Amino acid sequence: MTQVGYIRLRDLVKRVPVSKSTIWLWVQESKFPAPVKLSERVTAWPVADIEQWEAGKRSAPKEA
Repeated sequence: MTQVGYIRLRDLVKRVPVSKSTIWLWVQESKFPAPVKLSERVTAWPVADIEQWEAGKRSAPKEA
């Protein structure tokens, strides 16, 4: 079931067990969904985008 809403970086690193800097690097390299700017000081990721990324990681073949 797809959830509606947004997830902030501090909660995202709990869900995707990598560092904040790795998340930002992956965004820059287009390996991870880009966040949206909700206000001048608030950036977050749509939960649906994260769920879609997670589903793709589960179905992708493992790299050697």
